[in-house]
Amino acid sequence: MVAAVVLISIAILALGYVFYGKFLSNIFGLDNKRITPANEMNDGVDYVPAKASMLLSQHFSAISAAGPIAGPILAAMWFGWLPALLWIILGTIFIGGVHDFGSLIASVRTKASSIGEIVKKHMSKTSQVIFLIFVWFALVYVIIAFTDITAQTFKTVASFKTGDTTTQLVIGPSVVVSSFLYLILGLVMGVLLYKFRMPLGLATAVFVPLVLVIIYLSTMLPAGMSDALMKMPVKGWEIILIVYCFIASLIPMWLLLQPRGYLGGWFLYVTMGVALLGALFGGFVIKYPMLTLNGLASIDNGKLVFPILFITVACGACSGFHGIVSSGTTSKQIEKETDTRVVGYGAMILEGIVAVLALATVMMLAKSEVKDVPNLIFAKGIAQYIAMGAETAIKLLTYIIPGLSAKGAYAAVYGFALTFALTAFSTFVYDTLDVTTRLARYILQELTGMTHMFGAVIATAITLALPLAFLMTTKNNAYLDAWPLFGTSNQLLASLILLAVSVWLSKTGKNTVIAFIPMLFMFVVTLWALVLQVIPFYKAIPGMKLSSLSPAAIISGACGSIIFILSIIVVVEGVKVLAVRKPNVI
Repeated sequence: MVAAVVLISIAILALGYVFYGKFLSNIFGLDNKRITPANEMNDGVDYVPAKASMLLSQHFSAISAAGPIAGPILAAMWFGWLPALLWIILGTIFIGGVHDFGSLIASVRTKASSIGEIVKKHMSKTSQVIFLIFVWFALVYVIIAFTDITAQTFKTVASFKTGDTTTQLVIGPSVVVSSFLYLILGLVMGVLLYKFRMPLGLATAVFVPLVLVIIYLSTMLPAGMSDALMKMPVKGWEIILIVYCFIASLIPMWLLLQPRGYLGGWFLYVTMGVALLGALFGGFVIKYPMLTLNGLASIDNGKLVFPILFITVACGACSGFHGIVSSGTTSKQIEKETDTRVVGYGAMILEGIVAVLALATVMMLAKSEVKDVPNLIFAKGIAQYIAMGAETAIKLLTYIIPGLSAKGAYAAVYGFALTFALTAFSTFVYDTLDVTTRLARYILQELTGMTHMFGAVIATAITLALPLAFLMTTKNNAYLDAWPLFGTSNQLLASLILLAVSVWLSKTGKNTVIAFIPMLFMFVVTLWALVLQVIPFYKAIPGMKLSSLSPAAIISGACGSIIFILSIIVVVEGVKVLAVRKPNVI
C-alpha cells in the first residue's frame, strides 16, 4: 500500500530530525546565550528577528519549489521507486539536512555572512570569486530547467477514465489564465499591503480565497480563447517566461516577490495537505515497479542508476540552492541559535516529505500509465485525490442540476482539481525563477562592480541570454536535456557549500567529519555524473564533429567543462585549508 510506504518514510524522517538533528546541534554547540545577528544588527529591514514557527514557514516556502516534485518523479520513472525513496530518506537526513543546518549556523556565527563571504574569510578572495562564478552557472541551469517545464504545463491536455469511457480535457489554457491572474493578484496585494497599509490578516482573508475563484473561473474559458492559447507553441511560452524573469527580477520585491511568495506559501501547504491525506486515506496500491533496471542501467534510457540517481532526485534529498537561501536571507532573521535546527534541519526534513509525497503519485500508477511529464503526473495525482474526496459533492451536483450527468460533474470537478494542481506547480516555479534570476543578477553585479540600475539591467540580460539560447535551440521537453546538468551543478554547489562548512568547522575547532564525509560523497558521485555528460562533447572535438551535436549539447558540454574546472579549483583550495588546522574559535 502507498499509505504504508508514506507513513514509514515520514516516521524515519521524523526520527532523523529528533536524533540526528540533536546530534548535529551538539556538534555545532548551539547556545542561546549568543546574540544572533538579527538581534545585534536589528535594522527593521534586512536584520529582523522572527519566531521560529514563522521563519520555518517562510524558509520552507522559499526552498521548496518544483525541484522536490519533478526530481523524484523523474528518478522513479527511470530507475523505479525504491532507489529514489532510499536516496530521499538517507540523503535528506545525513546530507541535505547537514548541508542546510550547517550553512545556516555557519552564517549566523559569522554575522549572517553569505557562503561566498565565508569562503573569502576562511579560504581566499580568489576562492570566493571562483565560487561565485560557479554559483552563477548553477543558477542559470535552474532557470533553464524550470522555464521549460512550466512552458510544457501551458500545453497540457489530460485524460481521465470514468468506467470504460476516456475523456480528454484541455487544461493548458486554464493554467495560463489562472497563472496570469495569480500574478495580477500578487501585484494588487503588494500595492495594498505596502502603499495602503492593508493588514496582513485582512489581505490573507481576501486574496487566498480569490486564488481559488480565479482557478474556477479559468476553467470556464470561451472555446475561441482556449483554442487561441493552445496554438501558442512551447517556444513562445518559454520566451514569455524569460521576459517575465527579466521584469520580475528588476521590480521592487515588495511589489511582486513578497506578496506572491506569501500566496505561494498557502498554495504549497494546501497542496501538500491534499497530497498527504490522499496518499494516507486513498487506499491506493503500489502499481509502479520497485526497480526498472537492467543491471545498473535504466531499462528505458540506459542511464546508470549510480551516479545519475543522485543528480536526478536533486532537491528532493540535497540542494545547494538551499545554502544560498540559508546564508542569504534566513540567517538574518534567526532569533536564537536553537532556532537554526528547527528552521535549517527541519525545513529540509519537510522537503524530504514533499519528495516522498511526489513519489507516491508515481507509485500508484502502472508503468504503462506513466507517459506524461513529471508536473502532469504530480497534478493528476493531486487531482485524483481531490476528485476522490469530492464524490459526495458530485452526487449532490447531479441531484441539484437537472440533466447533469455524473460523468459531466466528475469532469468539472476533475478539471478544477487538475487546474488547481498545475497552477500550484506553476506558482512554485514562479518563486524559483524570480528568486534565482535575482540572485544570479546580484552575483554578476558583485563580480563586475555594476551596482547601478543600468548595471542591474545588463546583468539580468546576460544572465537570461544563456537560458534563452539553450531553450531556443532545443526541441520540446528541453528540461530533459537541461535537468542532468541542472542537477549536477546544484549537487556540486551543495558539495562546495559542505566544503565551506567543513572549513568553518575546522577553523572554529569543531569536528569536520559530519560535513566533510557528505561533501566527499556528493563531490565524487556528482563529478562522475558530470564527466558522463560531457564525454559526447569531447568525443566530437577531435574530428571536428561538433556539427553532429545539437546546440544544446554544445552549450551543456562547454558549461559542464567550466563547472568541472571551477569545482576542482575550489575543492583543492578547501582541502589545502583543511590540511592546516588552526582553530580560531568564534
